Amino acid sequence: MPKICHRKTNFQEKKALPKDHQHQLLFLRDGDARINQNSTPVSVSPGRFLSKDHFLLVNLIKFLWKYSLTMEKVQELVLIWIFLALFLQNASNVEGRHHCHKGHKKNPHKGSSSNPQMPPPPSPTYLPVPTVPSPEPCHSSSSGIFDVTTFGAVGNGLADDTPAFKAAWKAACAVESGVVLAPSGYTFAITSTNFSGPCKPGLVFQVDGVLLQPNGPDRWPKADSKKQWLRFYQLNNMTLTGKGTIEGNGEPWWDLPCKPHRGPNGTTLPGPCDSPVMIVFFMSANLAVNRLRIQNSPQFHMKFDVCLGVLVEKLSIYSPKLSPNTDGIHIGYTRSVGIYNSMISNGDDCISIGTGSSNVHIEGVTCGPSHGISIGSLGANNSQAWVSNITVRNAVIRDSDNGLRIKTWQGGSGSVTDISYENIRMQNVLNSIIVDQYYCSNKVCRNQSSAVYVSGLSYRNIKGTYNMIKPPIRFACSDAVGCTNIRISEVELLPHVGDLVDEPYCWNAFGVQETPTIPPVACLQNW
Repeated sequence: MPKICHRKTNFQEKKALPKDHQHQLLFLRDGDARINQNSTPVSVSPGRFLSKDHFLLVNLIKFLWKYSLTMEKVQELVLIWIFLALFLQNASNVEGRHHCHKGHKKNPHKGSSSNPQMPPPPSPTYLPVPTVPSPEPCHSSSSGIFDVTTFGAVGNGLADDTPAFKAAWKAACAVESGVVLAPSGYTFAITSTNFSGPCKPGLVFQVDGVLLQPNGPDRWPKADSKKQWLRFYQLNNMTLTGKGTIEGNGEPWWDLPCKPHRGPNGTTLPGPCDSPVMIVFFMSANLAVNRLRIQNSPQFHMKFDVCLGVLVEKLSIYSPKLSPNTDGIHIGYTRSVGIYNSMISNGDDCISIGTGSSNVHIEGVTCGPSHGISIGSLGANNSQAWVSNITVRNAVIRDSDNGLRIKTWQGGSGSVTDISYENIRMQNVLNSIIVDQYYCSNKVCRNQSSAVYVSGLSYRNIKGTYNMIKPPIRFACSDAVGCTNIRISEVELLPHVGDLVDEPYCWNAFGVQETPTIPPVACLQNW
């Protein structure tokens, strides 16, 4: 069945007109009839609307009335005007709708080996947070929706659909609230692409089908950058959404011998190792990302660099537990971020927060397997780093190598301040709570005297089980500056297997245990 989409027209508020008490005849005063620039009807009397043609006729009546035409002639003209008004109004109603066909041919290659579909993770319990509505598909450019199939996209998972996506983006970018639509039932293969602004506000990139990245380094076009796949640049008020899947085909990248332990006999070999970040937002503001499934990235799944105002919610991000460097969401030099009600399972940090980030709120997120929610690493190569005002609430971390982690290199400078963790549930997590100011990803790191200053850490209502390989709580702070103003309350961390509880480890850590905890954190120095 074709879908009928009604073109909306904004009418001005209806204005009641006075009556001539002598003749009991409605009349129009100067200024009562107004025509907008697009010649759309406007209200001038109860129940009637004037188009540009009506307006000319009404002014003719006013002219005849002004020059004392007989009452009978005026009444005749009024009757003619009423008849024409009704006719033209009905005609305009017919013109005000158009037909958009909703049906699409199904992709014959859907479900093939070129598009592996991982089993969906269990759905989380969503918290009430602001949502960004997505438009109802209606595949017509006249409605502001630009279907990539109308720009030549084949959608069979084999043909290169990049030119069609670029053309649809260019068209949608030029109109307010434009929508680039990748419809369901298709698998679109596209290469590394920059989707650049500035664009008119309200732009939406809606993926209801499958977007497919080239399958490994050998299929990657030599002319394309291997730094990122989909790059959104210099945009304001833009949404990435849909009910579809963005597939990264990451396995050939993970198996490169330069990746950790992927060389012969579990070694890591030197050599070029560039792998693309799947989705990058750069120098953009007021962004929303929601509802999509993003999976199997060669490296980070999603990255926000130099952005302001980000809302992420109801995402599903997946890659295998042993996939290297596949952070779920990375934030760097970005402020005012909300990440809500999402599920992330991957081979590295669930969410990583880099330098220059502040005012980040994470709530209702389920992580695992993963490397937990991390701040850092910070201060590498004697650099400065600044992170502040980070809140993580109502989260679940399970089967992960780390839980709540802050990691900094020796020799760095700057600060990490005002970090709050509250209502966190752990299940079989190694290093459930950890601050590591001696982080070193190499085999040998020299001792240095300076460090990033860490202060204002709050851990409240953190409960669950930990992996017994290491103590559940570890504050390894710098000799030079130490960690200060640590507050701990309502923490209960028990071994995942067995009954023996490991003691926490503290080094140069200052704070207070506000309530009894399991295990007791007696190693904190008074603050």
